[in-house]
Parts: sequence; C-alpha cells; structure tokens
Amino acid sequence: MLTRKQHELLTFIHEKLDATGISPSFEEMKEALDLRSKSGIHRLITALEERGFIRRLAHRARALEVIKLPEARAAAKKPRSNVIEPNFKRRPEALVGAVSGGDGVVEMPLWGKIAAGTPIEALQNNDTTVGFPASMLSSKEHYALEVAGDSMIEAGILDGDTVIIERADTAENGAIVVALIDDMEATLKKLRRKGASIALEAANPAYETRIFGPDRVKIQGRMVGLLRRY
Repeated sequence: MLTRKQHELLTFIHEKLDATGISPSFEEMKEALDLRSKSGIHRLITALEERGFIRRLAHRARALEVIKLPEARAAAKKPRSNVIEPNFKRRPEALVGAVSGGDGVVEMPLWGKIAAGTPIEALQNNDTTVGFPASMLSSKEHYALEVAGDSMIEAGILDGDTVIIERADTAENGAIVVALIDDMEATLKKLRRKGASIALEAANPAYETRIFGPDRVKIQGRMVGLLRRY
C-alpha cells in the first residue's frame, strides 16, 4: 500500500510523462507535492522504486519510467494517508470478551509495522486484530503496531514485538511515542523536547538522536503496552 504522498508523486510523474513524454524535474515534483525540500522527493522516489512502481533510467538525467500503477480499485479510492485515523468505534459489547479470571480483553486493530530504527512508511490498514487485557487500558482509543528494527532494545522493545498505542496528539517528555515526520515517515522513539525543537531518541547507542522543528513532527500516540511471542 502506498502512502498518500507516494501516491500523489506517482500520479504526478505518470501524468507528466503521459502529457509530455518527459519526466518532471525535482523542483516541479517538490512544488506539486508542496514539500519544503527536494530531500523529501528523493525519499519518495526511493520508496516507489523499492516497491516496483518506478524505475530510474541509467545514464539519463531526471529520467524516470513508471512501471506500474496501483490497482484500479485502489486508485478509485482516496489514497489512504499514513496518518493514523482509526475509523472504528469503541463498542464494549463487541470488543470485550470473557477470559479466564473474569477479566475482559479488548480486540484492537493491528495497523501494520512501525520502525524502531530507520523510519519507514508505516501504518497500513488491515483486518487483523490483537487482544489486550482491558484492565490495563484507559477508556481512550488504542491500536497495535508490529515493531521492525532494533533501535529501542534498551527500552525492552525488540524486533517483532507488538506495541500497544494509546491514541494521542501529545505526550510527556520521556514517553515512547509514535511520531510522524514530515507527514511521510513514522517511527517509534522516545520523545524529548529541547526548547522549540523535538528530539526523537533511540534506546540503542548505535542510533543517533534526531532533532526536528516542531512543525515537522506529529505525535500520533504513546506506547502503553507490549506483547511478545516466545
């Protein structure tokens, strides 16, 4: 599944090639997607290339070839943003079931993989759910993500773990959060505010802290639980 920005860029490249036979320049792509810098375009092109939607033509400047487009059914729909917008309603009679001991278990959506390492496009909607004890959750909305990467190992979060996230748009310093960077990359990191800046800290000395302006980072939830299969 493509993120909204990936879908927009692929569509723009395809329409430009179809109309002129010439690939758009990085400046044209940046302006079309209303991005601040060309580095965002580089990341989007790399992501599209890795997913097999486009190909860079060797020995030719600004030459791109569209190999495939999303399926017609997906293209007919509004591209799904990678901003988390769960559309489920919390209905206790549907979500809480009986388990041994009389406690309830909440079934919540598993929204895909989240990077604990190099940020990746994440949060793909699917029909998978995971259960978690209701007594350990607040009354707010929750969702689950599968961890990919090792940057949070010293916080006890391992590659392949499932983290339980309480939906929130803010969090206290030191909280482990789902952070969306530049509306394109989602990552699981420890939040630190440093003056007007936001620092996303790893829990692994092999990874450096990344610092951003406040307008580049959106908090999409804070971690409140973890599931691990042995």
